[in-house]
Amino acid sequence: MFRKFVFILFVVISIKGFTQGIQDSVYMLPSATVSAEKVFQKEQAGMKETKLDTLILAQKINLSLSDLLSENTPVFINNHGRGALSTASFRGTAPSHTKVVWNGMPLTNPMAGMVDFSLIPVYVIDEISLNHGTASIVDGSGGLGGSVNISNSVDWNDKFNLKYLQSVGSYNSFDEYLSVGAAWKKISLKTRLYHTYSKNDFTFINSGIGDINPETGEIVNPLDTNSSADYIKYGVLQEFYYRPNMKNLISAKYWGQFSDRTIPRATSYEGPDNSNLNSQQDIDHKLVLNWTYLKEKSKLSILGGYSGKDLLYTLMNNVSGVGYYPAIYSVSHNDTYSGDVKYQYQFNENYSFSAGSNYSYNSVSSVDTVVNGAYDVFRSEISSFINLSANPINKLNINFLIRQTIVDTDFIPIIPYFGLDYRILEDHDLIFKANVARNYNVPSLHDLYWQPGGNPELLPEEGISYEAGIEYRKNLDKFSLASEITAYHSDINNWILWLPSFRGYWEPRNIDKVISQGFETNAKLDFRIKTFKFSIIGAYSYTSSKNYGDPLVWGDESYGKQLVYVPLHSGNLLARVMFRGFYFSFQHNSYSERFTTSTNNITQRDWLYPYFMNDMIFGWHGTINKMNFSTEFKIYNLFNETYHSVLYRPMPGRNYVLSLMFEF
Repeated sequence: MFRKFVFILFVVISIKGFTQGIQDSVYMLPSATVSAEKVFQKEQAGMKETKLDTLILAQKINLSLSDLLSENTPVFINNHGRGALSTASFRGTAPSHTKVVWNGMPLTNPMAGMVDFSLIPVYVIDEISLNHGTASIVDGSGGLGGSVNISNSVDWNDKFNLKYLQSVGSYNSFDEYLSVGAAWKKISLKTRLYHTYSKNDFTFINSGIGDINPETGEIVNPLDTNSSADYIKYGVLQEFYYRPNMKNLISAKYWGQFSDRTIPRATSYEGPDNSNLNSQQDIDHKLVLNWTYLKEKSKLSILGGYSGKDLLYTLMNNVSGVGYYPAIYSVSHNDTYSGDVKYQYQFNENYSFSAGSNYSYNSVSSVDTVVNGAYDVFRSEISSFINLSANPINKLNINFLIRQTIVDTDFIPIIPYFGLDYRILEDHDLIFKANVARNYNVPSLHDLYWQPGGNPELLPEEGISYEAGIEYRKNLDKFSLASEITAYHSDINNWILWLPSFRGYWEPRNIDKVISQGFETNAKLDFRIKTFKFSIIGAYSYTSSKNYGDPLVWGDESYGKQLVYVPLHSGNLLARVMFRGFYFSFQHNSYSERFTTSTNNITQRDWLYPYFMNDMIFGWHGTINKMNFSTEFKIYNLFNETYHSVLYRPMPGRNYVLSLMFEF
């Protein structure tokens, strides 16, 4: 590791020394573009959509999607440890209520009904947007919290591009990324390869165990090591685009990935080091084909996709005289086939129509060879929608959508959406937004059939949501401001919750009602002072998500209490200053207390204290002879905060990453 650090430092110093003698160097951002957005669109009336700046994607290219979302959006990530399982809580909802779409194809794992965001590297993402709450209905049903859309794009003007990035970090962490692309008049190709590894052996104060000091009587928590926590991940993303003429675009994208990670023990574990060893392997294959046909007033898009996953989970114990023996050996496989057709027609500038239908077939099989538990199930789903959008007067946009979904042979009640935008001030883009919608989420195959504990009698979750907000934008020559505040309220019935049962294992049940309400506010400010460029992006969320199930069944202690692992307050701030080729970035994230049990007791087992994370980045980038160079030094957890995102799952203290990239 030390040799790699020395090598990178040597290259960086050499490049920097070379550039000092060049007077005509041109400094530019590395492969980052920021485009203006049209704010007042009738097709998005009433919807809240957040698009992440491409500068943020470029800066966090070596992170996972879980890190990107937790640091720069209102989505709270339940992180089970560095490199470990990471799930989302969007507007106080469950992980299964956040849908993820990649280039138009759903990524939600049909086995678990959710997405592990730690397995998605930012490197494979060109564009990302969030549809908050009811806005997720445009992507399908079930996104009670919202949806995350990630996509890849083509640049026909980039005739040839090669980019290589290498980074070295604390805990024996190494990352490598390579992309090669070429574009001709009608064909564009791009290949991305990546590899990441970390021994992940950071030290931490273990608050899960302790000894009593005989002199003072105080509990002393030991310094522990996050052992058996290494992980490796590598993959490829291949893109192909064919443009026979200006009306047609055909594309194919393949994404394959292998991940192998050792899952560290809970910090409360006090057994022998050669037992309770957990590991998980994930092998993923995804393929999406798309044809888009454009005419003067219409657009037709046809998509076909496949997603396959193999998952192996093992729990090994050391048995005297036998050696390592599996206590759990679980093998799972799932296939998802999907198709989507969407047609859009623009009658004139004031009225438009769209309709579409998508079909998915999910097949899931799971076997545990130790306990002889298994299930093999499938599900088909058809979802169709009709959307009418209007701009009847200059200041008003109206959007009405109806969606009908059929799961196997069961018709889900119709899902309607109505939204409006009203432009209060035209000169300053001050817009009032509001919507009301119904949503519906069927239980996942995991909820229904998992062995042991699946509950085939579960009812679908259904709810109605309202939201309203104000959006403001102002653009001047050297100054731009964009801000938005949104309040929301959701009543969700038959909420699915996994609870301990009298049988000795956990099983899912429906609770009568959960009310999720709160508000989100965000702002972005960009300005220039002479040759300095400043950018400040901030967000704050207040999230009240409480259980209002029958107190006779669930107990008075949980009635009206905040759901587990949902912070009431959360916020983030990103400040960046650029001067010629140098830049400095500071990231702050804060989260209020979270409860680990439904009673909301404040004890060491039931409560996680608030924490504040601070990161800092120093960087330089420049262009020499048409080749771009950049280097960054990143400090994570600047003030060495001790914190947990999930109970008994440690997180690292202050750590460092040094990276070098070149591109031409």
